[in-house]
Amino acid sequence: MTIELYGYKYSVYAWIARLALHEKGCAYEWREINPFADDGPADYLIKHPFRRVPVLVHDDFTLYETSAVTRYVDEAFDGPSLQPAMPRERARCQQIISVIDSYAYWPLVRQVFSHGVFRPRTGREADPSEVLRGLDAAPRVLGALEQLADDGGPFLCGDAMSLADVHLAPMMGYFTLYPDGAMLSGRQRRLARWWAAMSERSAFKETMPDLPQV
Repeated sequence: MTIELYGYKYSVYAWIARLALHEKGCAYEWREINPFADDGPADYLIKHPFRRVPVLVHDDFTLYETSAVTRYVDEAFDGPSLQPAMPRERARCQQIISVIDSYAYWPLVRQVFSHGVFRPRTGREADPSEVLRGLDAAPRVLGALEQLADDGGPFLCGDAMSLADVHLAPMMGYFTLYPDGAMLSGRQRRLARWWAAMSERSAFKETMPDLPQV
């Protein structure tokens, strides 16, 4: 059995896929691919026609789209289940993932992290107005996630780690690198408690991208 994961080292979605594999205890081979490079390998379009990351290759099976990848990782390989068994909790898990992709990614990552942290650290031009727009949109997103998060268990969907945690943790990891992002996240009681524990998990630390220092 061979598992290959194609991803860009700084991609939050590649990080999500890596985190899922680590939480399942799956060994895999990393294949670095920069989807933004003009000289990327032409044959990568065979694996992903939209030239994005990540892509999972398991023997002769190729899969892209992060939520499909993480669900496959959970269902195809041994290890702790990352999807709740009961219908309501399972639906809540999927709802949280959808909220993350639809509403959290852009302000938290593409605006605040990209323009407030990543671009300055890599010497790229940043737009401070993008950071402000992201910070303005973030409270609504964080508030929605706060309402959806389980109020009793240590994880978003209760007592066990789920794909909802796997999808949100890397985005929070990037967002909280910006001081105002950390401050806004800390105002949400459930999310703050969850983040304090999640950010200390060994799988999270092992997969966190090595960003350039200030």
